[in-house]
Amino acid sequence: MRLKTYSAPSMAKAMAQVREELGEDAIIVSTRSGPGGRTVWLTAAIEDAPETDDGGLFDGWRDDDEAPAPASAGGLIGDALAFHGVPGWLRERAGRLLADRRDEEPAVVLAGAFDRLLSFDPLDEKRQTAPLMLVGAPGAGKTIACAKLLLRAKRAGRPVVAVGADARRAGALEQLQAFTRILDVPLIAADGRKALQAALAQAAGALAIIDTAGVNPFRDQDMAELSALISAARAEPLLVTPVGADVVETAEQAQMFAALGTRRFLASKLDLSRRFGAMIAAAAAGPLAIAGVGISGDVADPFAPLTPHALARLLLPPEGAASETPSRKEAIR
Repeated sequence: MRLKTYSAPSMAKAMAQVREELGEDAIIVSTRSGPGGRTVWLTAAIEDAPETDDGGLFDGWRDDDEAPAPASAGGLIGDALAFHGVPGWLRERAGRLLADRRDEEPAVVLAGAFDRLLSFDPLDEKRQTAPLMLVGAPGAGKTIACAKLLLRAKRAGRPVVAVGADARRAGALEQLQAFTRILDVPLIAADGRKALQAALAQAAGALAIIDTAGVNPFRDQDMAELSALISAARAEPLLVTPVGADVVETAEQAQMFAALGTRRFLASKLDLSRRFGAMIAAAAAGPLAIAGVGISGDVADPFAPLTPHALARLLLPPEGAASETPSRKEAIR
């Protein structure tokens, strides 16, 4: 079954998109409206022809036998995209781009497809002017991301201040305070819009990195409150989402945060995942640019920038290797 989420100013326009792309046999799975009813999200599904079970894909990555060589770059890439759970609609787009390049080196071919399908926009603390506001669902890793970005800014020689705007989670401010104490970075607590504006005025001249409470993207009130915080701070919202999350949910959430003005995201917890389809789905469905990827939970290990070629190397099994997926750090160097 293929699932895809559409967004439009009205239900009629969203339904028209579904019928045009999926046809009359599509089934409407869910619908929701954004704050103020200005945007409608509609998830539709349609049955596909039976696909080969991917349970055996890349078995060679998990045993001691040498993985069989694929017949072509296209075969290896198709298997890799399926293994990582890349949505069918996105695999189809990639397949059209790969059609005339199946005999070339796989990483180069896949990188070319990613260059056309996805956006990559690494963070640059030296040039960042607007405050960075870390947003996302509970447990996505926003506080760790905040600490990593504080350290990156310090290493870049940029004056930086942390703003703790998470008044929901017990111990959230204390956790951030523990990091800022070690990093020797000022921390300002801000509960609410007025407090946030006052904190940013106090931080004038420094890059402010704002840690916010986790929100339920399917709850209108949560998203409306977050939207008000973003507007009050005149901040750039930066989505933090785990690499190994559910692919369909991540794609839908990327669209919802994009509706609030989010244009980039950080992919967290790469070290805890073997399949990276959610990261690719967020980039394509949002659409959101990939700003960086977290390769470990260690604060001293910063978010690494991604390029199309680095992402291709992450997804493809290393040539001649059969035991496991590529080394995360090696793949993104």
